[in-house]
Amino acid sequence: MAQKDNNFLIIESGKAEKHYFKDLWRYRELFYFLSWRDILVRYKQTVIGIAWSVLRPVITMVIFTIVFGRIAKLPSVDAPYPILVFTALLPWLFFSSALSDSSNSLIGNANMISKIYFPRMILPASAVIVALIDFFISFILLGIIMLWYRFVPSWKIVFMPLFLLLALIVSLGAGFLLSALNVKYRDFKYIVPFIIQFGLYASPVGFSSDVIPNKWRFLYSINPMVGVIDGFRWSIIGKGVEFYIPGFLISIFLAILLFLIGIIYFRKTEKTFADRI
Repeated sequence: MAQKDNNFLIIESGKAEKHYFKDLWRYRELFYFLSWRDILVRYKQTVIGIAWSVLRPVITMVIFTIVFGRIAKLPSVDAPYPILVFTALLPWLFFSSALSDSSNSLIGNANMISKIYFPRMILPASAVIVALIDFFISFILLGIIMLWYRFVPSWKIVFMPLFLLLALIVSLGAGFLLSALNVKYRDFKYIVPFIIQFGLYASPVGFSSDVIPNKWRFLYSINPMVGVIDGFRWSIIGKGVEFYIPGFLISIFLAILLFLIGIIYFRKTEKTFADRI
């Protein structure tokens, strides 16, 4: 752990392990700096950064509406199909952006890791914060779409922060795990995009979970993002959206389990990052 002695900063061997989570609080200013730096890099003096935050969900919404709503003619509960899709895109795009950025955060900051001491967990965590900015931009866009369709959200929208918290837990857990694996096995930088692409179609983004047969519903909920997406739809659309409680409970359990596994594996391999990177 780093200790101040007059004008010197002393790193005492072994004590960093004992006071690691206290150091996370002590280095909070670094966390703020890294988060703000990544936000500026993405949005400052650029048009495509902001435009992409708008175009990406809109284009995906249009494609899914045409494929699942117009061609496949899947049910849209009691909401226009674009709103059904967009309420699922909110948590999914947050998760996919957070996972993509956090999994590469250690490799992208190799110079910092090899030169100075700080809790490495700050890096993937700060990457997730940047994804939250995109989430809020998309949420404003959802409000505009609702105005266009004259759709009034359910009063249950007050519960949406709880489902956002669950999405945050899933994103952090997966980010910690994959960022550590990416240092040890560089092939993971090719695997992560595949996981995101596969997860998009394996999750109920373009359709409602109601189309899944009841006998498979619980097994389908093993994907923790299923409970998150269903929760967002239930809180925003409300009427006509079934809230599958067993699936939501398993999503909570798996999200917390993934979060703990991510932290444990990250801490176990963290001491080797500077050598491997």
